[in-house]
Amino acid sequence: MLDGEDKLIAQAIRGKASAFGSLYDYYQPKIYRFVLIKVGRREDAEDLTHQVFLAALESMKSYKDMGYPFSSWLYRIARNQVIDFYRTNKKEASIEETEPDFFVAPAIAHFGVEGKMEMEKVQLAIQKLKPEYQDVVIMRFVEDLPIKEVADSLGKSEGAVKLLQHRAIRELKKILVQA
Repeated sequence: MLDGEDKLIAQAIRGKASAFGSLYDYYQPKIYRFVLIKVGRREDAEDLTHQVFLAALESMKSYKDMGYPFSSWLYRIARNQVIDFYRTNKKEASIEETEPDFFVAPAIAHFGVEGKMEMEKVQLAIQKLKPEYQDVVIMRFVEDLPIKEVADSLGKSEGAVKLLQHRAIRELKKILVQA
C-alpha cells in the first residue's frame, strides 16, 4: 500500500490530476506485469494497461471505499480489460514474443541464466492454466498479494481463493512435470 494512499484517493476523486498520477506511478508496474503475463505480448499489455488506468480515471468520481484495497479495484478493472481483449481479438497469445524480464518481480530479477530458464518454464506453464487459475497464481505469487486482496479482486470469498490456489498449484505441478 502506498503511503498516504487514502488521501491521494480522496484527492483523485475530487479531480486532482497529480493525486491520480501518484496512484498511477505506484500501481502501473504491478498492473502492467499482471496484464503482460495474461496476454503475453508487450504491445498488447501496454495498450491494456493504459486502458485500465483510463477506465479507472473515468470511474474515479464514482469510486467508493468498500473496505477493499484500492489495488483490488484496479486488478478487477485489469481482469475485465483482459477478458474483453480476448473476447474481441480471439487470438492466441504468444509467450515467445515476450521478454522474460517483463514477467519477473524485482526481487527475482537478479537470477542467473539457470534461474531465468526455470522462470521461463514456469511462465509457459502458467499460460497453460485456466484463466481463473492464472489470476490467482499471478496475484498470489508474482504480485505477492494477500489472499484477502485476491478475493476482493476476483469477487470471491477467501475460502474460494484458497481452493483455487490449491487447485492451480496442483495443476501447475502436473504441467511442470510433463514439461
